[in-house]
Amino acid sequence: MSVYIFDAVRTPRGKGRPDGALAGVKPARLVAQLVDALQQRNGTDAVRAARHFTLGCVTQAGVQGGHIALSSRIQAGLPDEVACLTINNFCVSGLSAIADAARRIESGQIEIALAGGVESMSQAPFLADQADYYSDMEMAAAMGWAPVGLAADLLATTEGITRAEMDAAVLRSHRRAAAAWAEGRYADRVIPVTNADGEVVLARDENIRDFGEGAVLAKLGPIFAATGAQGYDDILLAHRPELDAVQHPHTVAHCPPISDGAALLLLGTLEAGRALGLTPTARIRSIGETAGDRVMQLTAGLSAMELALDRAGLALGDVGAVEFMEAFAVAPVLFERRYGPDMDRVNPNGGHLAMGHPMGATGAILATTLLDDMAQLDAATGLVVATGGVGVGAAVVLERA
Repeated sequence: MSVYIFDAVRTPRGKGRPDGALAGVKPARLVAQLVDALQQRNGTDAVRAARHFTLGCVTQAGVQGGHIALSSRIQAGLPDEVACLTINNFCVSGLSAIADAARRIESGQIEIALAGGVESMSQAPFLADQADYYSDMEMAAAMGWAPVGLAADLLATTEGITRAEMDAAVLRSHRRAAAAWAEGRYADRVIPVTNADGEVVLARDENIRDFGEGAVLAKLGPIFAATGAQGYDDILLAHRPELDAVQHPHTVAHCPPISDGAALLLLGTLEAGRALGLTPTARIRSIGETAGDRVMQLTAGLSAMELALDRAGLALGDVGAVEFMEAFAVAPVLFERRYGPDMDRVNPNGGHLAMGHPMGATGAILATTLLDDMAQLDAATGLVVATGGVGVGAAVVLERA
């Protein structure tokens, strides 16, 4: 049974720190505002017809603890009969949530679903869930684990990716994002976020910067070298003995900004959607979820992409638009070098390096953006590729309805 996307919305991405514009809005309220937007756009009956709600969220602690999908559903006023699932698949959680909803629809369990992701990194900071291997160096060594930024440096080291290549990726992302906002390309799916008083606190992505011609990038120093010297470089080198040292080319500008944000999609069967007065935007043609090198960490998105394309019967060159997660600057550089895509069709409206990475929301944000990319580029098919820490990856192929 085919699964269709009827609508998709997201919040702007705010700076994931205490002075960020979204730091005063609880994550469940971010999701609830997206539910409200979907109801205004599609009718209350259509959204309340959903019988399952899957939400990706990485740091399930503090304000994001206590089953954030369930608390979001309650705060949004959706019926108690809507079953909920909160999932953590690291930075691909938003795509895994979509995959979960799609499988439920394909199998005939439900006809309409909500799926997406949320992350408030200003209120539930990175690593706040305090897994034991984050601080137990003996366990980290046994796992070959280091903070994901050091894995990005390791990948750049092994692949010989240069600082200049990464600088170019950063400039392209920021310039495209700024142009997209200036030209109103994000206006239709980005929902301004309000506070408890109804005041708009953020209406556009907050992290975009003007780096000019890029001279300022050359002045930035390595951001992960000091962390590597705390013993993590030794852990990585023990698992990669062919290397003499881990180089540290990534600077703060080469990292996707820590962010707050959420995205939500309305999915279902064609028949159920039509009965509710919904018009499909795209069909989910295939999904790929993979695991890969746990030490290198950031390569499983590529294997997920290959799996999803194979299941769709497509080559990368057949796809008209791509949303590729810019998980550190090394990732898009490696993608371009290894696969040679038409970069005019990859992240045409900017990417994570410019707009930020709210971890659990990322995959759903990319899927939401892809819908507009496909219309903008008149593409019959589109591809989302996401990669995450400790070697997780996910990809989805969409077909315009």
